[in-house]
Amino acid sequence: MRILHRFTTQFTRGPFTAATQTRFKKPANTAQTRLETRTRDLKLDLLAFHHRRLALVLSLHTLVSAKKRGPFISLNLLSRWAPHAGVKTLTAGEFIRKYPHVFEVFTDPVRRNQCCKCTPNFVQLINLENETLTLAEHTNVIKIKKILSMSVTGIIHLHAIRLIRRELGLPENFRDSIIKKHHDTFRMVDAETFELIEPNENEEAPVIFSAAVEKWRENEFEQKWLSEFETKYAFPINFPTGFKIVRGFKEKLKNWQRLSYVKPYEKIEKIRVRTCGGVDRYEKRAVGVIHELLCLTVEKMVEVERLVHFKKDLGLEVVNLRELLLKHPGIFYISTRGSYQFVFLREKYCRGCLVETDAVFDVRRKMLELMLLGCRNTRILKEQQDDGRCVANEETVTTRDGDFVLPILECQFGK
Repeated sequence: MRILHRFTTQFTRGPFTAATQTRFKKPANTAQTRLETRTRDLKLDLLAFHHRRLALVLSLHTLVSAKKRGPFISLNLLSRWAPHAGVKTLTAGEFIRKYPHVFEVFTDPVRRNQCCKCTPNFVQLINLENETLTLAEHTNVIKIKKILSMSVTGIIHLHAIRLIRRELGLPENFRDSIIKKHHDTFRMVDAETFELIEPNENEEAPVIFSAAVEKWRENEFEQKWLSEFETKYAFPINFPTGFKIVRGFKEKLKNWQRLSYVKPYEKIEKIRVRTCGGVDRYEKRAVGVIHELLCLTVEKMVEVERLVHFKKDLGLEVVNLRELLLKHPGIFYISTRGSYQFVFLREKYCRGCLVETDAVFDVRRKMLELMLLGCRNTRILKEQQDDGRCVANEETVTTRDGDFVLPILECQFGK
């Protein structure tokens, strides 16, 4: 036994498998592994989670406001429709009671069942947002013109714009209120595509747009006294806290910043990928297009899956978008908190807050703050509801068949 023990200890894999060759696999370097091992930004993750919750609240509001009998709905009926609105982890009742400043639960005076409706403060903010979107018509026209100018063929599908309508700050009926209204600027090719009308010879020359990153390049060139070779094709880089820089990474980044590329609003006949540095230039153009598209949004963020619908129109068919975004952690950040992936433009955020805001963002920020109050300050909320509610609002009370009998009986028994 001792001899056998000594013989087996010399060969760790056993006496019969000692001569076999073992291959050590290299660690996989794919988009999924990069996504799992990336440096996380907890503040942007939390912000993405809050925005997702606000989207669920707004989808429930559209569900409640679509009722014909009034802007309220019973909890039993809402529990059936809530999964279609995106509420899957919680029941409808639990989700509504988490936000008493957004939803108000009351007993219907006629049917005697539990119903819910949106609070007046939240409805007021939604109406204010719709008014702000209507007033920003000129800004929305410029945004759509910029997206059409970035298109390779000059045509954009309506469903792609519709998917990021809220992120761009467009009204719900943007097809009629913007595209069809400005028929001298846009033209419908068919039911689902539209294009930009080119001006005639007698008309003024079209405005040539410049990317939003050009302002940063001018500031870097004027204020930091950098050469044009360093700033002409560069992007602002802002790595997250705790990002590890590997040997040789700075040199690669420096060469990539100097690499020339076709800018988003420059027209070319054909993009040649199989040339000297063609792949890198093609990917850098894709980075510039996504960067400009994110700059056009209100919150400077969008869902990754919705960007895929722009690949054909913007000439990004060859690129794997998620892998491209993960290659540049100093420009983009992908948040995977929850079941959705959101991409943020890092230069527009500082400590989890948006640097430059507009009127639409301010209204949405108030909606988010009202939702994040949770169950706090509910005593003041109950006092306001008790003061404003006598028995039931006339708008919410609905009549049923047979209610005309009640006054007759009251008169009869009253005599």
